[in-house]
Amino acid sequence: MARLIYAGITSLDGYVSDADGKFDWSVPDAEVHGFVNELEREIGTQLFGRRMYEVMAAWDTIDATDEPEAIKDFAALWRATDKIVYSTTLESVSAPRTRLEREFDPAVIRRLKDTAHRDLSVGGPGLAKLAIEAGLVNEYHQFVSPVLVGGGTRFYPAGVRLRVQLVAEHRFDNGVVHLHYRALPPGDVLRRSTAL
Repeated sequence: MARLIYAGITSLDGYVSDADGKFDWSVPDAEVHGFVNELEREIGTQLFGRRMYEVMAAWDTIDATDEPEAIKDFAALWRATDKIVYSTTLESVSAPRTRLEREFDPAVIRRLKDTAHRDLSVGGPGLAKLAIEAGLVNEYHQFVSPVLVGGGTRFYPAGVRLRVQLVAEHRFDNGVVHLHYRALPPGDVLRRSTAL
């Protein structure tokens, strides 16, 4: 069975964008970008809400010829994955390997996880909230940036209670810390972390 993974770069206070919608403080350097690429390499299908898809869709047309290797690699990884965009307002999608769905149905995602040969990812806090509330997310990858932004769009949804286990952590030279958590079944006793 494939896993559903939620990953994102956040501020120390847990936001993916600030109160003005800006996230320039979260642009990864080459080391972080390379690490993210290794996570993305395992993904076969990406699930997006409209806003996150509109941000990420630029990777379909970006000319990465003169860009650093991490950028070229990410562009290739993006183009090689299937994408499902959930939106009631988006008229159409133009990117290859992308389909548009009007409704997020947890039962459909469960079946997709059961039959997929590669992992799935969910992108964007709005859609992730639905997946988390439905108990679909298996793993969380949070890249915590050394900055406080004081408000904005939260990475984790408010009001959701979930037990997780720390699987691994990694510190980068630029001060970013990667935290990898696995969701525990309800009622499961939190075990000691296996982080290195």
